[in-house]
This record gives sequence, structure tokens and C-alpha cells, in this order.
Amino acid sequence: MQNSLQPLCLSLETLHRVKGRMLEAMERGLSRRTHSHATVRMLPAFIRSTPDGTERGEFLVLELGDTHLRVLLMELSGDTDQRVMLKERRFPVPDAIAQGPGEKLFAFLATCLWEFLDGLHMPQTDFELGFSFPFSCRQTRLDQVSASPGPAGGGAGGRGGWLGSLGRYHIKVVAVVNDTTGTMMSCDANAGPCEVGLVVDAGTNSCFMAEARHVEVVEESEGRMCVVTEWGSFGDDGALNDVLSPYDHQLDQASLNPGRHRFEKMISGLYLGEIVRHILTELFSRRTAPALLTKGSVQIQDILEITDEQFGLATARRVLRALGLEASDQDCFNMQQVCKAVCIRAAGLCAAGLAAIVSHMCRSRELSRLKTSVAVDGVVFRAHAKFSQTLQQLVKQLAPECDVTLVQAEGSSKGIGMVTAVASRLAAQRLQVNQTLGLLQLLPASLGTVQALLRQEMELGLKKETNARSSVRMLPTYICATPDGSERGDFLALDLGGTNFRVLLVKVGSWERGGVQIVSEVYSIPPHVAQGPGSQLFDHIVECIADFQTKQGMMGQTLPLGFTFSFPCQQTSLDQGILLSWTKGFNASGCVGQDVVKLLREAVKRKNHFALDVVAIVNDTVGTMMSCGYDDPSCEVGLIVGTGTNACYMEELRNVGTLAGEEGRMCINMEWGAFGDNGCLDAFFTPFDRQVDEASLNPGRQRFEKLISGMYLGEIVRRILLELTDKGCLFRGHPSPKLQTPDIFQTKFLSSIESDGLALRQVCAILEELGLHVSCEDSVLVREVCQVVARRAAQLCGAAVAAVVEKIRENRGLEQLAVTVGVDGTLYKLHPHFAQQVQETVRQLAPCCSVTFLQSEDGSGKGAALIAAVACRVARHQRA
Repeated sequence: MQNSLQPLCLSLETLHRVKGRMLEAMERGLSRRTHSHATVRMLPAFIRSTPDGTERGEFLVLELGDTHLRVLLMELSGDTDQRVMLKERRFPVPDAIAQGPGEKLFAFLATCLWEFLDGLHMPQTDFELGFSFPFSCRQTRLDQVSASPGPAGGGAGGRGGWLGSLGRYHIKVVAVVNDTTGTMMSCDANAGPCEVGLVVDAGTNSCFMAEARHVEVVEESEGRMCVVTEWGSFGDDGALNDVLSPYDHQLDQASLNPGRHRFEKMISGLYLGEIVRHILTELFSRRTAPALLTKGSVQIQDILEITDEQFGLATARRVLRALGLEASDQDCFNMQQVCKAVCIRAAGLCAAGLAAIVSHMCRSRELSRLKTSVAVDGVVFRAHAKFSQTLQQLVKQLAPECDVTLVQAEGSSKGIGMVTAVASRLAAQRLQVNQTLGLLQLLPASLGTVQALLRQEMELGLKKETNARSSVRMLPTYICATPDGSERGDFLALDLGGTNFRVLLVKVGSWERGGVQIVSEVYSIPPHVAQGPGSQLFDHIVECIADFQTKQGMMGQTLPLGFTFSFPCQQTSLDQGILLSWTKGFNASGCVGQDVVKLLREAVKRKNHFALDVVAIVNDTVGTMMSCGYDDPSCEVGLIVGTGTNACYMEELRNVGTLAGEEGRMCINMEWGAFGDNGCLDAFFTPFDRQVDEASLNPGRQRFEKLISGMYLGEIVRRILLELTDKGCLFRGHPSPKLQTPDIFQTKFLSSIESDGLALRQVCAILEELGLHVSCEDSVLVREVCQVVARRAAQLCGAAVAAVVEKIRENRGLEQLAVTVGVDGTLYKLHPHFAQQVQETVRQLAPCCSVTFLQSEDGSGKGAALIAAVACRVARHQRA
């Protein structure tokens, strides 16, 4: 007896090896390169979500069996308890239909469906339907399969739209469903995540929700995709040779498909009886009977009853007698042990396969621990308590990183209906999402319109008589030269442009001696200072300068200073700038309309710490252009896309109507953040943009900046998320209190969420910080919202850059312009796709310009020092 059962005893170490081989087989099935010849096929089922409890409505189910057709109407309440009501009717399938051509089969199905609906006297005429088609299929969409010929040589290739109109009924086939996926989808959504389905019946199979990016045979890469493993063929390549027993070889050789479906032949109900029969033949070799030698004489139901502790021995005696054997008590006991050993081995092998699946899920989701339920169905699982206990215990040992709960499936019929209901929910949500996000999607023609509008505003802003009507101020900076490499000396620079303030010591030397060397320190500007009295703001700046000079041992020195002041200013000379308006959350009183250099000098006098030699006041965009111009003489455009946004460029002096002079060029500070303040961009503003504008510190102003800069993009996203939540497309319709807090969704979240290769787990973590209970589908949709908002910002920015470079090209009468744009700003630098999308838009809209984008390494502070250096160089030449 022991010798006979020894080949069936698999150690934990052996099961670990089986698990490892299953993992390898799954990887081959998921890979586009090896999928076609993988033994574990890993077929996409195109199910993108499991039920979340919000599904509602009435759905039809067709479940085609061997002898009967089952038609059901499933009604879902969609409320907290998610009540499910089923009405059903069974129709026998005549042999002539089952064995006839496929056309007759489907005509029969349609007729049964019609009769079923007529019998219900339903006022409703439009239905969505899920169809269980029990033949080998290759699924190409949720509602589309290519089927192998059935027993009658028929088949159901193509889409499930064969129903169309049935009299007064209009039926849309939404899903063609495999029994394994139906098993997974049948679980109650309120019981927690159920993302694995397992069937151990006459045959066996499994499915699970895989990360779509790992399913290389489909185009979708976002979210999750249900994959049917088709694991019954595991081992057909020899991977199980060392665990196959002599009885498995005997069974396989006598089967209809030798060498195929090796895993299924070791664990499924269709074959377990045969394995037992072969063992009994060996045990009773001296007193065998014809019935024992007859294939199929031991059935799975016999085995399951024999393993019962209370009544199993009596069943064993009955079965042995039916096989023509007079059985002793020992014979009955031996047969019970054989049946238990066969079932326990099946449970162990099934556990190894299931452990491979959950370990793959845990690893692919980059989790330290996975928690999931497994919906299980099939006669072997339902009728054999020891099987389920062994399965649960071994999965825990084989995949200790996973918390797995086995749940008895509620029936594949419900699961088929749930697949249909989930698909219907997703389709309705997708329609809402497309309508919402479509407002932010820009066609090339629209971007061309933005380009033309900015060009028009630029022309108005340059002319003296129309300057006041333009939303783009086109401010002269009195910078007429860029660095030529001969600048030398030590310079002080200040950089004020946001919540942080920088003080820099910039040493400009020859390239041989290191070029530009910088020492700097960052100081914060508290909100109460940024929005308090102007005297308080400039006193704070002076205190920061004094602290820096003390730390650098510079007290008593007076160095030429360049002041980067990143707010709209009307300059009347290089060292004088009248503040036109605050932006970026600043609103210090008593400053608008004042010369900010004068305000700085007055603060220095009040503090009486030191003297300042302010040579130039510089916009941060101009500083960026000059900083990059030191490295690349072709740099004649500056661009900032960070907390705020702006641009500058070298304009022909003859075109600057607000200044005298015809020769040479001058840098123009566009202040394009205000583009559209006169209403010219109203057609491009969505309701979300208007909400953000109305809630801002400066309603109706800086409107272009509010479309593309880092200070506002996160808030636009938050407003869209609230809208989609209100429509039931996100978070099951329940926003968190945090999400309702203005500005809680920071723009840095966009950069994080859109990072390439970022797992949905990390996206979930970001959203959970906001108190949101997030599903995989929520994470995918939030990422999509971020992508749309950021892409629109990048495209608008690109359209504006295209307008600038095209103007430079036309100014100079060139067929082709080569120019460099110096860029700074956290949004441009840190967002994973923003820069690329800006550049692509410029290429599309300005094909006659070859534009190089050069990121500023040291920021606008270095540029301010270089402007001071250029001013000193020019002054020396003039004195000479």
C-alpha cells in the first residue's frame, strides 16, 4: 500500500518547485515574444474591473450547457447592500440543434430569449446581455470571440451582436464570458477584493486580474486586465515530468489527447477517478475483475463520497462490489486512503498553481503584502472538505506574502451577469469621462488659433497706440546685449519669484578658471509676509541679504547687484522697475505702482546694515535667457513654466513702438501670463478654469497663467475629480472631505502620478494621503485626468512659444530660423512629459524654426548676475 501511494506524496519542497515552474510558464504566456508557444496561454478576457457594488439595472444572461440553455434576468439594486434578484427559465437543447450547424444553434438561442422576455411581460425593450459560450475561444474583445468548431462543426466566430433586434426587443451583447471569469465575478463586492477565480470541476482553470502593462499581447497598458490562465496544459512541455506518477502515465496514454493537458489530468474531476482505478488495479492485481479494468468505471462522485470520514468506508465497499470485488474491511480502508491521497495531491498541485498566481500579483503590483479573495467553484472543491482545507493551508505556506481567502462562488450565472453589469457601468462612466475631459482636449486647429491670437496680442503690445489694449504687455527690459564671454568679476544677485527667496554670490571668470561659480542660500517668504505690508516684505529681504553676507564674510563690501524680480514691471531703465501687479499668491500692500528698486533701497536705509549697488532689475524669464545665453549664444528666448509662467525674447528695436530708436535689439518681457485677460481666450476656458479663476486671489487676471502654470494645474485637476465623483465615475461617488479642500491637490502630484513605470500602488498611496478609498480603476482615471490637464498646459505653452519664434523668424526675413530657448521652472523640469509635449507642439506649429530647448542649470539668479556683469562691461567700454 505504501509503495503504491508513495508516487502521489508531494513534499512542500516539490510543490515550491511546481510553483516556480508555473510562474515561469505564466511569464512566457504573458510575453508577446513567447505567447504563441507557451503551455500556459494566459488569454486576456478583456474584463477591466471587478464589481464595486454600484452596478445597477437589469441584465440578461444566456448560459449554454451540454443539454440545456439557461436564460436569466438579473436585477441589481446598486445600493449599499447590492441586492441581486434573478428570474430564470431553462430550455432543453434538442440534439438536432446541438449537433447541427451554428446558424441553427444561434437562431434557437434567440428564439428562447424572445420567449423568456415575452413570458415576463417586461415593459422594457432594450437590454444588455452576457453570454457564456462553453467552447474553446480566442477572445479579441469583451464582446468578441473567435471560436473553434463545436461538436457539430458550427461555431460562433465574430462579435456577439448576432442578436440585434428580436421583435420589439433590442439586445446588445456586451460580454462573452468564460465560466472561470464568471466564477471570479460572482463574489459579493462588499466582501472585499476578489480578483482570482478557480474552477476544479470536470476540468480545471483559473483566472486573475493582472496588471495590464504585463499583458503584452494586448494594446492596453493602463489598469488591470482579467487573464484566463488555461493552466490545464501546464506541464505539456515536460515541466511536470519529475512529479508524474506511473498512474499518470497510464492515464495519459489511454486518453484521447496523449501528452496534452497534463496538469488538468492530475487535478480535475474528469480524471481523478481514472487515477484511482489504475492504483486499485495494481493493489488488486491478484484478484482483478473485468469492471475494474474498464475505463471510466470509477467516477469522481464515488471518490468524493469515499473520502467522507463518517460514511466513506461504506461507500468504498459499495463501489468495490460494483467493480466485481469482494471487499474486506482492510480493502475498504485501503481504497479510502487511495482516494484521499489522490485528492490531497490534486489539492497540493492546485495550491502550487494558485500560489504562483497570487505571488505574481503581489510582485507585479510591487506590494509587500497582497490581500485578496479567491472565488472557487466546481464539484471537487464543493464536495470535498479536505480538498478546500488543504488548498487553503498549502497556499498560505507556498505564498506567505499573500493573505488569501477562499470563497465559495455564488454561481457562474451571477458572475456572467456581473461581467455585463460592470462593463455597462464602465461604458457609462467612460461616456461621462469623455464628455468631461473632452472640454480640455485641443485639436491642432485650436492650437493654431491660440498661436495666432498671441501673435496678434504681441503686435498690439509692441505698438505705442495699442499697447493699453493688449493683454500681453510686451515690456522693454533695456537689455540690449547678451553675454559675450569677456565678463569678469564678483557680483551679488537676488532672486524673488515665489515662496522662496535666494541670495547668490556669483563669481564670473574665464572658462579656463571654471567660468561661473555660485554660492547661494535659500530663504522662505512666509505667507503673512507675502501678503502683508510692502515695507515688511522688503525689510525681510534685507534681513536675508544681511544674513547671507555675514555668513560669507562680505559685510562692508559693495558688489554690483542684479535683482531678479519675477513679477510684472514697467521698466524705464535697466535699474528701475514699476510694479504693475502681484502674481503667484503675493499681494503685499503699498507696492503696486512703485519702483521696487527704490523700495529695496529704502529698506536698506531703514535697516542700516550695508550699502547696495543695484545695477539691474531683471525678470526671472530674462535672467533665464541670459543664464542660458552664457552657455549658448543662440539663446534669444527665455521661458519659465513653474509656479507661474512667462516668456521673453530679443525683439528688433525698430518694432518696439513704446521706445525711441531703430537700431539693434532689445529683450522684451512679454508677461504672457496675462494673455487672455481681455477675453480673447474665453473660448478655451472650461467651467473648471472659470471656477479656479473665480476662487483665486486675482479673478479675471493672469488667465493664461491659470491654464498652464504649476500654481493652478493641481486645482484644475481637483475640480475635475470632484465633478467626476459627483457623476459617480470616481471613488464610488463619495469624495473625501480633504478632496473638497481648495488647493489640497498639489501640482507635484501630477508629476508623481504621471511618472513612467509608476505602479498603481504608488498612485493609490498618493490619493490615500487625501483620505480617498481608491480602487485600481480610480487610480487609472485620476492618472488620465492628470495627463489631460498637463497635456493641455504643455500644448498651450508650445503654441505660445511657436508664436514667439515665428515672429523672430519673420522679423529677420529668414526662411529657416535656428534659435535656442532657455527654460526654467519646476513644471517644465520635473513633469515627466511636459517638456516633450511642449517641444512637439512647437515642431508642429513652427515647422520653419529649428528650436533647441536648453534648461537653465543655475536658474534666473545666475542670469541676474550676468546682466549686472554685462551692464558693467558695457559701462566700462562707454567710459573708455
